[in-house]
Amino acid sequence: MPKHLLPRRLRFLVALLSVLSPLCINAAEPSPMPLRKPNVIFFIADDLGYADVGCFGQKKIHTPNIDRIATEGMKFTQHYSGSPVCAPSRCVLMTGKHSGHSAVRDNRELKPEGQFPLPANTITVARLLQQNGYITGAFGKWGLGGPESSGKPLDQGFTRFFGYNCQRVAHNLFPTYLWDDNHRLALDNPPIGEDQKLPADADSNDPASYKAFTGKSYAPDLYAEQALRFIRDNKDHPFFLFFPTIVPHVALQVPEDSLKEYEGKLPETPYTGGKGYLPNRTPHAAYAAMITRMDRDLGRMLALIKELNLDDDTIFVFTSDNGPAPQDMGGTDTKFFNSSGPFRSGKTSIYEGGMRIPLIVRWHGKIQPNSTSDRVTGFEDWLPTLLELSGNKKSVPTGIDGLSFASTLLGEKLPERPFLYREFPAYGGQQAIRVGNWKAVRQHLKPKGNAKPNLHIELYDLQTDIAESHDVSDEHPDIVTKLDNLMREQHIPSKAFPFPALDKPGSN
Repeated sequence: MPKHLLPRRLRFLVALLSVLSPLCINAAEPSPMPLRKPNVIFFIADDLGYADVGCFGQKKIHTPNIDRIATEGMKFTQHYSGSPVCAPSRCVLMTGKHSGHSAVRDNRELKPEGQFPLPANTITVARLLQQNGYITGAFGKWGLGGPESSGKPLDQGFTRFFGYNCQRVAHNLFPTYLWDDNHRLALDNPPIGEDQKLPADADSNDPASYKAFTGKSYAPDLYAEQALRFIRDNKDHPFFLFFPTIVPHVALQVPEDSLKEYEGKLPETPYTGGKGYLPNRTPHAAYAAMITRMDRDLGRMLALIKELNLDDDTIFVFTSDNGPAPQDMGGTDTKFFNSSGPFRSGKTSIYEGGMRIPLIVRWHGKIQPNSTSDRVTGFEDWLPTLLELSGNKKSVPTGIDGLSFASTLLGEKLPERPFLYREFPAYGGQQAIRVGNWKAVRQHLKPKGNAKPNLHIELYDLQTDIAESHDVSDEHPDIVTKLDNLMREQHIPSKAFPFPALDKPGSN
C-alpha cells in the first residue's frame, strides 16, 4: 500500500523508524578515536660535531641507531645550534629566542652550584607543552639555573627531572651525586677532582694508573634508565622527553664494557692531564666508545617505543648543543675524527664548525624515510615547530624569533628563511648573520685590556666556500652594508651580559 494511504498513526511509526534506524546502525559501530598528540623524544648530545656520527660522514665511530633514524626519517644538513657553547644554546632551544634576544648568553657559573638562571615564569617549550596536556621530563644536563634558583627545571615547565643541574659537576661522568627532581641523590662514587694530572712517577700506559679517575655509577646510564622508566610510566599520555646527555663532553670516561669495542683498534697517545679535565690512557677509544654507548641509549628508547606500540605516535629528534670540543682540550682529538667535517673551527666559535650540527627527525608514517632537507633551521625554531606538530599552533607566543618548519618535516615547501642571527659575548666577542648563502662574521668585539674592538665584517659565500676560508667583503660592499644593518637590528642589550661594542648607540 502506498505510504500516503496508511492510517495516520501507522504513518507516524514508519517515519519514526526511518529516523531511528540510522542512529541504531551508527551506535553499533565504534566511533573513531581522537588522534593522539605525538610524543616527543628530544635527544641532544653535548659537544658532538657535525661529522661525529655515521650518517653525517663519520668513519671511525659506530652509530647504528642514529644512522637508522636517518634512514627512517629526515636528515637536515643546515641546522644551527643556538650558540657555540652549552647554556646559551639550550636557552635558545627552550625559549625560541635567538642569542641577541635571549636571557642567557654565556656559560656564566653561579656559586654554590649552577649557571645563570632563566628568569621566573619564562615561556619555555616545556611549559607550553605542559599547558597543552603533555607530561614533561628532562634527563641529563640542565645548566639553566641552579637548584635554588628561578631557573631550576621543575620551575620551567618540567614535571620530572633527573641528572646534573650544573655544567661544572657534569665534567665528571662518575659524580658523587645527581638531582632527582629537587632531591640531591648520593651516588656510590669517590670524589674526583675535575682537573687533575697523572702523577709524575705513574706509568702512563698502565691501566692501574688511571683507577683513581673512575667510579662505580656511570651517570649517563643512570639518567638513561630514568628516561626509559618515564616512557613506561607515561605510555598512555602524550609526553615530552628532553634528553640532554653529557656525552661526548669531556672528561673522557666510559665503562670498560664499551671501551673494549675500540681499545687496541685506534692509535693512542695517553692523555696525562694538563689541558683540563681528567687523564685517560686511551683517549681515541674512549671518545668513540662514549658516542657508541650514547647511540645504544637511543636504540633502547627506539626499542621500548616499538614494544609499547607507540612508534606511530612518537617523534624522535637527534641533535647536538654545539660543535665539537676544541682540539686537544681534555684529551680530545677532533682532527683525528674529523668531527667538524668540512667546516671551520668548533665549539666556542661562531664559524660554521661551532654551530652547524647534525639533526635527524623521525616520525614513523609521517616523515618520508631516507629524506634530506637543506633548509636553514636553528634551535629557536623548535618551539613553534613542536607546538605545530602537536596540534597546538595557536599556543605559539608572540615575540619569538623561531619559525616553524613542521611543513618541511611533513614534505611540504616553505619560503626561504629571511635570516639566521647569532651573537656570543665571550671568547673575544663574536657576531654572525646568515642570509641565503651569505654569512657575515665579526670577531674580537670584546678584546682584552684597553684594545679597541675590531668592527671589520668578514663575508663568506657558503655556496662556494663552505670552509669560510676566503673573506669576500671587499668585493661586495653592498651585501656587507645590508648584513651590518640586520645585525644591528637584531641585538638587544642585556644588563646581565653586556656587550659594549654592540650596546653603544652607533658603535656598530
